[in-house]
Order: sequence, then structure tokens, then C-alpha cells
Amino acid sequence: MVCPYSLSAPGGVQAHVLGLARGLRGHGHQVEVLAPVGGNNSTNPMESVPEFVTPAGRGIRVPYNGSVVPLVFGPVAANRARRWMHDHDFDVLHVHEPAAPSLSLIALALAEVPVVATFHFATTRSRALAAAQGLLQPTMEKITARIAVSPLARRVHVEYLGGDAVEIPNGVDVSQFSAARPLPGYPRSGGTVGFVGRFGEPRKGMPVLLAALRTLIQTRPELRLLVVGHGDAEALLSAAGPAVARRIEVLGPVADEGKAAALASVDVLCVPALGGESFGIVLSEAMAAGTPVVASDLDAFRRVLNDGKAGVLVTAGSPDELSAALDDLLDNPARRAALAAAGRRRAAMWDWPVVARRVLQVYHSAVAADPRRLKSGPGAVGSR
Repeated sequence: MVCPYSLSAPGGVQAHVLGLARGLRGHGHQVEVLAPVGGNNSTNPMESVPEFVTPAGRGIRVPYNGSVVPLVFGPVAANRARRWMHDHDFDVLHVHEPAAPSLSLIALALAEVPVVATFHFATTRSRALAAAQGLLQPTMEKITARIAVSPLARRVHVEYLGGDAVEIPNGVDVSQFSAARPLPGYPRSGGTVGFVGRFGEPRKGMPVLLAALRTLIQTRPELRLLVVGHGDAEALLSAAGPAVARRIEVLGPVADEGKAAALASVDVLCVPALGGESFGIVLSEAMAAGTPVVASDLDAFRRVLNDGKAGVLVTAGSPDELSAALDDLLDNPARRAALAAAGRRRAAMWDWPVVARRVLQVYHSAVAADPRRLKSGPGAVGSR
């Protein structure tokens, strides 16, 4: 499996790759991952890398899909990918985001085995993809089977790259999140709103949440905001203003165990993203933890939250709607409990063992459709 983004940086694609790898290994399969490790802001890139990961260089932060992501490219990355594939007798190569100018595209170009590609990209208008469509097409034709993590990702794939893809969503470690215990000092009597994500990134919607909090604290003097993720904490507190800043606790980036504990500590998780989301993994993580969710009414979020049956949806970019929804939930423990129960039931469909089995079906289809196997007969590809 190949991840295009550095595993030392937070992100849904990185979490998906590692979660799927563990899920497949849990089913008894041999899984190796090639990925960038480290980057501009990483001091100890190998600290938390699993043993099944082969580093392919340090990521360089590049603007992509409305974000800044750590990519790796160039002759050194190509040589490492070539050596990695030469040293393993893979049945299937699984690349993630192969259209990104990074490691997955390099591995795809070098592939000589059946290839499965997963598409996460969800920006409905992409000048980069439109411009590169003709150049990418010959390489994309090497893909044997395709997966999209959401209907929007599938739509983008069909529009820009042609072909179709089966929809298999992001997974979540349900047992880890459901068993989490709150952080010391939580829950708090005055109520706590949570935010998980890259809070300095405009499309994640932190300014909208801060505006909503300015309204809420007028009647909720003890309300707290617990923030988990990457970003400039000082800049966040400055943007919040004194009245809101003293109610904010910034944990910064944490491992999955810390994230699960943070979700167990808050009364409501707020996900005020403005766009560019293909799934919203933090939604399913919160649901697995039994944490009620208030999120922007984006297409991807609407599907995850079952059209509002498993969470509250508000117009993206509206502080007034967001503050009203948060106010209502904080005042209504019975509704929070009902949403938590609905979320737990829905999160079960994204448990990694369930998702991994669906991906395995695609692997079997890819191996069966391998042109060399069709040409040489059933014995052309080993069954391990």
C-alpha cells in the first residue's frame, strides 16, 4: 500500500492507510506500506511509525486540495519506490490518491502487478486535475480496480479521470473510541464544545466557531472549547479575543488515544468545515465515542450523519445557526443521549474489520482481472 502524504502529519488519508493496513493484517494478510515520513515541522519522524512502514523520504509541504499537504517526489523517491517493489513479491499494489503529484503516482507508473487505487479527493472544481487530465490518463489506465471513499470523491474521479469506482468509506477503530475515558478534569459542569482538526486551516471553519462562541458565552459563562489538532495556538487565542480565549484549552496534536480521550471529554463535537471534505473521519470517530456532533451541512457530512438522523446539520459558514444548534444541544441531555446512541449504531458500519473485508473483495477482483492472469490462465498469479 502506498500513501502519498507524510505519516508524520495529521490527515484523513494517512489515518485511512494505517487503519486499513492494520485491519487487513488483522485478517491475516501481509501488508507493507510505503510512505513519506517526516517533513518541515517533524522533529522525530520515526517516533510513531509502525514496523510495516517503509519510509520514502521527508515530505515537502505543497498546496493541494485547499490544504497544505506534505508530498514527496523526485528521483530519490522514485528509486526508493522501485527498490521497495522489487524487494517484495506483491499480489496487489494499493495506491491512495494516485492523481496527487507524489509517491502514489510514482508507484503506479512503476507497477507491474494488479493495482487498486483509492480516491479521497473531493474538490468539485480542480484546475490542476483538469489541466493534468490528458497527461495522467495513460498512467491511470494501469489501475485495475478503483475505490472512492464517498459519492463526492467518486463523482470527482469520474469527471476528471474517467472510469468508475466502488464506494467504500473510511474506517474507524470503534473499540478504541468507544472505550475511551475522559481527560482529567472533564467533563465540566458548564459544558464543553470540542474541535478536532487543523484549526489554522481556513476551510476547517474555526473562525465560524469562534463567532458562535462569542454569542454563547453571553449566557454560558462557564462554557469551554477543547481544541485538538495542528495549528498556531497563539494565533488562535489572539483571533478569539480575550473573552473567548480564556475559555479555550488547546491540546495540540495528539495520538489516536489522546483524540479518543478528548472526544470522550466534550459534550458536543463541532465540525464547522466550509468545504473540500470527502468524508469527515472525525465525524465517525466522534460517533464511535458516543459524542454528539454538530456539523456543517456539506454533502459528505450529510451522508455520514444519515441526513441529520445521527447528528445536527447547520448551514456552512453561519455562526448564528451554529450557536443556536450548540445552545440547543447543551441544554438538552436527552437529545444528546439519543444522538450518541444513533451515532454508535451507525459507526459500526465503518469499523475497520468491516471495511477491510470490503476492500479485500476489490483485491480479489483486481487479481482476477489481471491481463497476465487472463492471458496465461488461472495459475498465472499465486493465491496467498
